[in-house]
Amino acid sequence: MSNSLKIVCPHCVTVNRLPLARIEERSLCGNCKHPLFTGKPVELNPSAFGAHLLRNDIPVVVDFWAPWCAPCRTMAPAFEQAAHRLEPGFRLSRLNTEQYPKLGDQYNVRSIPTLIEFVGGHETRRQSGAMDAGSIVRWLQG
Repeated sequence: MSNSLKIVCPHCVTVNRLPLARIEERSLCGNCKHPLFTGKPVELNPSAFGAHLLRNDIPVVVDFWAPWCAPCRTMAPAFEQAAHRLEPGFRLSRLNTEQYPKLGDQYNVRSIPTLIEFVGGHETRRQSGAMDAGSIVRWLQG
C-alpha cells in the first residue's frame, strides 16, 4: 500500500502527491500554491470533471444540479456543509447540468439533484433527491 495519495487541485487541476501523514494538514498545491482542501464543493467543467474522477485517490462525489431546480438550490448549503465535514476523505464537487447537459446524459442522470460517488473513475453509488448535510454525511460514511 502506498504511503501517499494523488489529490487533484480544486483550483488549477494539477495532480499533487500528498503523504498520508499530511492528509489532515493544510496542504497547498505545488503548482498554484492554493489549498488542496477548501471545505467547499469544487465547481466542475468537462475537462476538470475527468481529471477529478480519474486522478484523485479519494472518492469524488458529484452533485448533478441546475440553477432552475428549487430542490438543488435548497440542498446547496447542506452540500457545502457536508464538504466541510467530509474533507479530506472525500472530494465533493458540483456539475451544472444545464451548462453541461452531455455529462448528465453520459451518466444517465434523469432527475436532479443526483449525487454520484466515483472511486477510481467508476460509479460506486448514487442517490437522487435533496438531502440535508447529516444525511449526505451518513450516506457517504455508511
